[in-house]
Order: sequence, then structure tokens, then C-alpha cells
Amino acid sequence: MKFAEALHDRILLVDGGMGTSILAHGVGYDESYELLNLTRPELISEIHRGFVFAGADVIETNTFGANRIRQEQYGQQNAVAKMNSAAVQIARAARGMSGFVVGAVGPLGARLQPLGAVKVADAFAAYREQIDALANAGVDALVLETHSDLAEIEQAIRAARTVCDLPIVALMTFGRDKLTLLGNTPVEIATRLSAMGVAVIGANCSTGPQRMIEVVEEMAGLNLAPFLGAMPNAGYPEVRNDRLMYPATPKYFAGSARRLADLGVRFIGGCCGTTPEHTRAMREALSDRMAPRAVMRSAPGASASVRVSPSMDAAPTQLADALTSQSFVVTVELEPPRSFDTNDVESTARMFKDSGATVLDIADAPLAKMRLNGMVLAHRVQERVGIETILHFPVRGRSLLRVQSDLLGAHALNIRNLFVTMGDPTKHGDFPQANDTHDIVPTGLIQLLSEKFNHGLDYAGNLLGGRCSFVAGCAVNMTPLPGESMEKEATLLKKKMDCGAQFAITMPVFDVPRAHAFIEYFKAKFGSAPLPLLAGILPLASVRHAEFFRNEVPGIQIGEDIIHRLSLVGTKTRTEGANIARETIAGLKPLLAGVYLIPAFERFDVIAGLMRM
Repeated sequence: MKFAEALHDRILLVDGGMGTSILAHGVGYDESYELLNLTRPELISEIHRGFVFAGADVIETNTFGANRIRQEQYGQQNAVAKMNSAAVQIARAARGMSGFVVGAVGPLGARLQPLGAVKVADAFAAYREQIDALANAGVDALVLETHSDLAEIEQAIRAARTVCDLPIVALMTFGRDKLTLLGNTPVEIATRLSAMGVAVIGANCSTGPQRMIEVVEEMAGLNLAPFLGAMPNAGYPEVRNDRLMYPATPKYFAGSARRLADLGVRFIGGCCGTTPEHTRAMREALSDRMAPRAVMRSAPGASASVRVSPSMDAAPTQLADALTSQSFVVTVELEPPRSFDTNDVESTARMFKDSGATVLDIADAPLAKMRLNGMVLAHRVQERVGIETILHFPVRGRSLLRVQSDLLGAHALNIRNLFVTMGDPTKHGDFPQANDTHDIVPTGLIQLLSEKFNHGLDYAGNLLGGRCSFVAGCAVNMTPLPGESMEKEATLLKKKMDCGAQFAITMPVFDVPRAHAFIEYFKAKFGSAPLPLLAGILPLASVRHAEFFRNEVPGIQIGEDIIHRLSLVGTKTRTEGANIARETIAGLKPLLAGVYLIPAFERFDVIAGLMRM
């Protein structure tokens, strides 16, 4: 669905204060926040993901001041196109396939003539340069926000119309007297902007929700064609203990969001001082007005009204929290037993928990061997051991009906971290005659989780009775063989990110320089770092073990130097294999969100030793 169509269909919830979030990460007032798109893309991505997890439909790019005139003070006026393009790529990757990415365009930071020194032609050119970069990078709409000069925002609108036909959200800022800094009333602003054919008119920043509600009431009374938009600050800022604070609580903000909705506002969000907690509260308050329309069947005489419980009712998983806070994740793969007795696996899980594991990975039918269902083991580990799991969820051998049924089962058991894979071919397993077909590929399942289940819908758009809160992971090979193209693997990873993947687990890595080269290639091709990576680490047990993976497991690259190292140590190959694993972790750590440790031949002691490094 396109942005303009969505506005007609429902309320769109916009994210919160980017500047506030950047400040909270220790960036100074005197730095170019827009330059962070190029120098610290992972920070901007983390902020975006926080608002996505909180339930925002719309993510604004970190481009509020990414225009030539404002960037001159930082000496970055020639980087305008790059920083705008990078911002879109970062936001798109964080947003995934669901929802929208809109290009934020703030005021120029200097007054137009005759009040200031900026010529009208120069203002037009500066806006045109920025908007052209945003449009070419693929934003869904433009948000012209925090403008106090009607003449200036009109130049921005005119500039936009020369380079694209994207929907425009035009938001002015008002003082406590309900006037702009230059004395225009809400009625004057709404009338002039409506005549320019924008999609949304309204206000942002200003003071707090109450004053903005009063401004929007005046605009709503005109019954103009554009939809209404409102993004207030979290109250009027105060200085407490030398810190700038905003007093409006998430609960208060949520109540204000409902009042705005009562006025017919369709584009609702927050500005300065608003955090993901404010967004989460607004999402819950507006949930009954934001769910996609669906036809409900009910028994005769029964009410057809079903309220969808918001996903924010469930706390983020420990894995999601760790990824958001950039805590280093340690996870270990556990294979289900060949029987229904899980006692031994539970004992192993306790050992890994005590050794410092963040979560534990539960394989499902590894190598197409008949074992206990992975979902059952994941549930038992979580309930009996008290540690969160990541359930491997292969699509091979599952019909679309079975996939969705199993997803509901997993969520009912509080198994919310899923590692989506294709799965091993049954022809190589215990039952080669078993069904090997599938109705959905991994990218499709990731998209189903992101766009449907996490919004309370099944594949066909039927209501599930509640929003799921899955955290979807995907697979990636950072070290494709020399004859294979990095472009293919990088493009596939980008596709998975766009479909909504929130983390990736790599195939076992043995070539640190090539893994670094893959990340650099990805950054160069797509303008931002990939999603959080958990690197597969497999301690080799012997030369034969290494030769097997090198020659018989597709996609794994083990260099001759590693084979040579193992051949020199005689019977101490396990020790040397652990040393190689430690060196690999150390060499990759700057790239990683964590590691995915894979035990070989049930030598769990080796894995526990790696976890203590």
C-alpha cells in the first residue's frame, strides 16, 4: 500500500524525537547529527529500530538539517547528497518491508530575505538539492517540519514539485500564543498550505500536546482537503540538574494522541523529548483505530467487533533488548534428542547458562535427522532452565497452513525469537522419501512475520485476535568461496533485511579478512552496515574434521593455513581448534553483535571454555 492510500485507510503513527535520542547516546549539541548517517550509521539504525519495535508505522530519516545552508557551519555542505541518501538506506533497512520511510526536511537554519540574508533563489536551490537526494533514494513521502516562516516552507514545497510527485506533509511550529514566530495564525497557515496541494497540513514541535490540540482544532474547523498532522513535543522543556528535560509522560502523551485522533488527525507522532516509550503508549492508545480493515465473521446475533491486542503488551525479548542495547550476545546451538527424554539436553543448557550464555539456539531436524520437535525442546529449556531460546524454523517440508499453525503454537509457548532457514534436504536424512516441498521461502516467511503476524493478521489478512511479537533472524554467509560472488550473498542479505529480518546468524567463519571484506562490500553497495550479526563459530576437532567441512559442506571456506596448523600439533588438535576459534572471535568482534557457538562431537567443555574468554 502506498503512503497516500494508507492515509485514507487509517491513522499512521510516526516515530519520535531523533535529536533527543541522539543526545541520549552522548553526541554533543555542536555536532552535525546528519553527518552521523555516514560516520555512525549503526547508531542511527539502532534509534530507528527502537521506534520500529515500539510500533511506529512511519520512520523519519535523520535528515532534518541535511541541507547545504545548515551544513555549512560544519564544513559538510558538499556531503548533502551522500548524507541524505545514506539516511534513507539506514531507515529502510531498520523499517523493513512494512510501514513507510519519509524524508525529513527541516528549515534552512537562516532567515530568508528581507528578514535575513538568504536569497529566495538560494533557499529554493538548497531545498531542491536535499529533496532530490531523498526522492532518488526512495522515500515514500516528504515531511517538511518545524518551519516557522510560511515563505520558507512554500519554497520547500515548490522545490519538491520540480523533482518529484511524492506526497508532502507540511508542518509548521507555533508558540504558546498559537501563532508562528512571524505571527501567522493556524487558519492562515492551513489555508495557504492547502492551496499548494499538500497531502497533510498541521503542526509539530511547538510546545506540548495541549497547545497543539488547540492549534489543530482551528485547522480542523476549516474542513480543508488535506489530512491533518500533529507531532507535539513532550511538553515544554525544563532544565533540571543541568539537563534538558521534557515533562510529558508516555501515559499523558497517549491520552493526547486519542484527543488528536478525535479531531480527525491521521498523521500522529512525537517531536522533541519523545522516546520509544511514548510511541509504544500511543500505539496502545490508538490500536483500535489503526488495525487494517478486515471482514469479521461471527455467529448470528454476536458482536462482530474484535479488538486486536497490541504487540507492545509483550515485553521485548531478551535477545531484542541485547541487540538494541548493543550488548554482546553469546548463543550456543543445542540439538534435540532422538527420544522424548530431554533431561540430558536440559543439563547441558544449564551449564551454558551458568557459563554466561545470553540465549540458546534450538535446532530443528538438523541434517534432516529424526529428532524431537525443536519447539518442544525450546519450551522445556525456557521453562525448566530459565533461559531464552532462538528456535530454528525451517520452511522445508512445511505447507503454508502448517507454517502458520506452528507460528501460533510457538508464540503461545512464548517462543518469540525465530531463526528462519530453508532447512536440510530430506534426501540426505533418515527418511529420504519424506515430503520435501514448501509453500514459502525464508524471505517470504520473514515478511509474513514482519508484515502480518506482528500486526495481528494471518497470510490471508484474517485477524489472529492479537498481535504477535516475533523477532526474526535470517542466515548469511560472510565468506563465500573465492569463485562465488559477494554481490549475490550481500544482495540476498539486503533482501532479507528489507523483508523485516532483525538479526542474522552466519555460517561458520574461518577467514577473518574475507569476513571484513564482505562487510565493507555491503556498506559500499548499500550505504549502510548490515543488520546485527551473530557469527557462527565452530571449533575444529581434527584435520579430518576440517577437511570434511572444507570439501563436503557447501559454502564453508577453510584455508590451507588452518589445515596446516592442525596438522602440526599432533594429538592436540582440539586445543588448536579452540585457539583458532578464539582468534576468529577476537578478529571479528568489532563487526559483530555476538557469536553463535556450534559444539562439535558434543564437546561442550570446549564451548564453555570459549564463553569464558
